[in-house]
Parts: sequence; C-alpha cells; structure tokens
Amino acid sequence: MIQISDTAQEHFAKLLSQQAEGTCIRVFVVNPGTAQAECGVSYCPAEAIEPDDIRIEYKGFSALVDKDSEKFLVEAEIDFVSDQMGSQLTLKAPNAKLRKVDSDAPLFERVNYFLQAEVNPQLAGHGGECSLMEITDDGYAILQFGGGCNGCSQVDFTLKEGIEKQLLEAMGDELKGVKDMTEHQRGEHSYY
Repeated sequence: MIQISDTAQEHFAKLLSQQAEGTCIRVFVVNPGTAQAECGVSYCPAEAIEPDDIRIEYKGFSALVDKDSEKFLVEAEIDFVSDQMGSQLTLKAPNAKLRKVDSDAPLFERVNYFLQAEVNPQLAGHGGECSLMEITDDGYAILQFGGGCNGCSQVDFTLKEGIEKQLLEAMGDELKGVKDMTEHQRGEHSYY
C-alpha cells in the first residue's frame, strides 16, 4: 500500500528511537476522497493505536494506517531527501482525493477516475476542469468543461490533442473518441 524509501525508513527509525517505547508512525488522509484531501505523517503513541488500524512493519519501526484512509493511500510514496538546501520528507498519495478504481470497474468509472486523477490536475493550472457526462452507445466520452476552460480558445486542442489522445492510449479498445458538450461562452473566467 505505502512505499517508504530506505532513506525515509532510516529517518523514521532514528526519530522513533527518541520516543516512548511502542510509538509508531501514523500515515493518514484528512478529508479523503475530496478536493480538500491532505495527507500527513505523525507519531502515534502506543495508547492511541486503534484495534482496526492496519500495521505495516518496516525495519526498526511500524507504520499505522486507519481503515478510512487505507483505500486512499494505495500507491502512496514517502521519501526523505537531503541536499545542499537541507532535508525534506515528501509524501505523494495520488489516490487521496479520489479512490482508485479497479481495472475491471465499469468504463464510466474508469474514464471518470482518469479525468479526475490525470486530466483535471493539469487543467487546474489554468483554472479549468472537465467532467464526464456520459459514454454513448457508440463509444464516445461526452465531456463538460468548466472554469477557465469554458470559452478558452485552446479547448479544441486540449480536447483532441490532450484528453482524447491520453484516453485512447489508456482505453482505446473501449472508446472511439471524446466529444465536448459545453456551450462555450467567453468571459472574464476564460483562460486565453
């Protein structure tokens, strides 16, 4: 579930050696499955361990994950990097905001997950977003654009050269293409 690099494991083992016996590391997600999801790592003293916590054993310490955070920490990575600027602990949890769907999930769920996890973070840099409205019987994903994408002069390029190419590469045997149902209206919200 969580990959902790060797340097991060050494860092945690060193920190925990200075804590009370039985103290673990807790990895968690606050507001999991939402746009406000945030991941964290904290000390967990022995008296705060819950019976349904998931315990992951590492060399010299244990990491705990609560049941509610488990599915949102799939493919999470923790690393500890040192350079001339100092040291930093990094936590990447690509599924914290949206639970990863299984490869055999319905096509709508897989396309929606792909849009939320891969496409929308890119569009967010321009204040935009897209939503999957439906998948037609003839295999087209129908999208609705919002925010800065609504009225953007580059939306056709984004749709065909970005989103459609990525989706067909990932699910081309099940999809024929992508269509936009947005009635684009330029305004102050539009990204140019």
